[in-house]
Amino acid sequence: MKTLIDLNSFTCLRCGACCRVPGYVALEPGEAEAIAAFLGLDTYAFTEKYTRVTLDRKALSLTEEHDGRCVFLQAGNTCRIQPVKPAQCRGFPFLWRSKKLERGCPALRAAVSGAFNLTTYPPLQPKCPMRR
Repeated sequence: MKTLIDLNSFTCLRCGACCRVPGYVALEPGEAEAIAAFLGLDTYAFTEKYTRVTLDRKALSLTEEHDGRCVFLQAGNTCRIQPVKPAQCRGFPFLWRSKKLERGCPALRAAVSGAFNLTTYPPLQPKCPMRR
């Protein structure tokens, strides 16, 4: 798999910036069903409550709160659906990123600049979800 940044140069700080930037979190085939099952909902109830159709009408996207954050972002910057979160979420920042996220995420900013400093940004999550 080709990545945008080296897997070893990024340590997630759990700042939640990636979950606060408004925009689509498009669901891949099977993800709505997996999230629904995890939440104990049938797929129809899940899609009614937590998704919307993208503007191009080709995919479902998770809904957002009024301030743009992901509907599943909880207090303490934890993900309510962490075990089944969408591939798009798991791929950040290795498979995709944006300039807005580079400005908002201190760990990504440091990884891109090569200036990561553990005394400045102590890691809260020693392993990134992309690392296996």
